[in-house]
Amino acid sequence: MHISVLLKESTEFLNPESGDVILDATINGGGHSEEILKLIEEKGRLIGIDQDGEVLNKLKEKWKDRKNVLLAKDNFRNLDKVLESLKIEKINGAIFDIGVSSSQIDESGRGFSFQKDEPLLMTMKAEIEQGDLTAKEIVNNWSEKDLADVIWKYGEERFSRRIAKGIARRREVKAIETTLELVDAIRESVPSFYRNSRKINCATRTFQALRIAVNDELGALKDGIGKAWNFLGRGGKLAVISFHSLEDRIVKNYFKELAAKNEGKILTKKPVIPSEEEVKNNPRSRSAKLRAIEKYDQSH
Repeated sequence: MHISVLLKESTEFLNPESGDVILDATINGGGHSEEILKLIEEKGRLIGIDQDGEVLNKLKEKWKDRKNVLLAKDNFRNLDKVLESLKIEKINGAIFDIGVSSSQIDESGRGFSFQKDEPLLMTMKAEIEQGDLTAKEIVNNWSEKDLADVIWKYGEERFSRRIAKGIARRREVKAIETTLELVDAIRESVPSFYRNSRKINCATRTFQALRIAVNDELGALKDGIGKAWNFLGRGGKLAVISFHSLEDRIVKNYFKELAAKNEGKILTKKPVIPSEEEVKNNPRSRSAKLRAIEKYDQSH
């Protein structure tokens, strides 16, 4: 089951009121949206976006009696097109909960987890189309140098070159097609102290890097938060929960730029992180960081 991270804190920063139009750009299991719907009441409207059609079908069933929920299957980097198609000119708030959800890790069968043997896909889309990039293509077809660069840049993995070399050696014998085959290649490539570390699985950073590359998560985040900001009305708020230092840096720098141009007021001087209790109840929340900003009146 997907547990929404920093639910209370993000809802408080968004502070949605009765009649507001709120965008949940990464709706997934609908946890944040469920709270938002209580506050905007029937007069308000909730727009939810997700790339995963299976996720949206569950929500359509769950909320079939609600007239004020509009769901769209798309990448949030296209949220401008989604809002325009729904004839929405302004929103009062937007929330982004970046990263892969627990349900996608545990149930999607698309290779997000290094603990299960699944096809090496790692795409957020449930329905893969011809031409879509997959982890299998990166692992088997990209040059050793490009592979090392991706693992270093997006995974911040110190053994990126050794891992890329190990993958290149392995794929010469046979294509790497499943997650556990990839885990084997990684385990063989790293020193024993790292392979046996209790702190972090030696495959964690490589899997994260591949997932970010497959879904162009950093590019999508830049596009998405910029477009959401443009749709925000004055006094509107933007809240972003990220799980990776590179994502958090993008959000932090963008908010700083907006504040420097006197377009908005940063509501989180430091990122808000989960309480000890939340981390205990949901270990996957431990790396979450929440940042929020409020849009000024143009005459401010």
